[in-house]
Amino acid sequence: MSAVAQLDVTEEEDGIRLDRWFKRRFPSLTHGRLEKLLRTGQVRVDGAKAKSNARLSAGQIVRVPPLGEALEPAPKVEKPVSEADAEMIRACVIYKDKSVIVLNKPAGLAVQGGTKTERHLDGMLDALMFEAKERPRLVHRLDRDTSGVIVLARNVRAATALARAFQQKDAQKIYWALVVGVPSPRQGTINLALAKQGGPRAERVFAAEKGDEDAKNAVTHYSVVTTVAQKFAWVAFMPMTGRTHQIRAHAAAMGTPIVGDGKYGGVDAHPGGEIPRQLHLHARSLDIAHPDGGKRLFVEAELPPHMKKTWELLAFEERDAKHAFDGLEP
Repeated sequence: MSAVAQLDVTEEEDGIRLDRWFKRRFPSLTHGRLEKLLRTGQVRVDGAKAKSNARLSAGQIVRVPPLGEALEPAPKVEKPVSEADAEMIRACVIYKDKSVIVLNKPAGLAVQGGTKTERHLDGMLDALMFEAKERPRLVHRLDRDTSGVIVLARNVRAATALARAFQQKDAQKIYWALVVGVPSPRQGTINLALAKQGGPRAERVFAAEKGDEDAKNAVTHYSVVTTVAQKFAWVAFMPMTGRTHQIRAHAAAMGTPIVGDGKYGGVDAHPGGEIPRQLHLHARSLDIAHPDGGKRLFVEAELPPHMKKTWELLAFEERDAKHAFDGLEP
């Protein structure tokens, strides 16, 4: 690498130690040289000096100084976007201006690739360039099976501004979910630290034990919109932190797992009958500072087909969620 680079920490890298992140990205870089770069402040995380054992979070920015051509990471080989995928992902656009694109991500579409994931949003971004010269950039993530609002930056300036808004909590995200049972109380805040069991690449998170060094603070506001007897509840969630599987783990911790979430709710998450088995979690809206300044960006995404079917089956009215968080204690 012959120039300073600002590299994003991906969702798959969430929780990894900084030294191991470098080992993966730049396997030829020795530990001794990395320690020197850290001591002299040439490597920074979100603009601040860091130690080799620092845990990284998805969305953070790592400043990497010139490392020499021998350490240049292997270039990614991008597959061209198929016509079918290009048409599909363009149909997901619900807002677009010169700086941002907002999608209503379908349930089941991964945001980034992995060992067994070849079809993903990141691989389709070339189809969303439109009149721009740059490929849009991911600035936050959604789980594969979670549908709804996801915002893309159309240039570096917008990416920096949006990332800062998320980091400074100048963004309000509202999720809708159908859960098994009814939370008690019907409105409140879940403050439950989470940790990945089995290392940074683990696919599940758990309530952290006291003193767990890998624990990450996780806070979620919730409000019950309406119920079906004591069997189901439509719940609006407002996460104040952005941990992996946060809403899913918090809902299960209340004893009311999200319908379709077998990972956290087991067999109880699949009630059967006419309700689809898919995950009933949807990123309904996002309110964030617009990267161009002077205004805010507010977008809402329609429910995915399987949740729309359930809402119709249970006679839920979307307007009932309009004032879900009125009266919430800060």
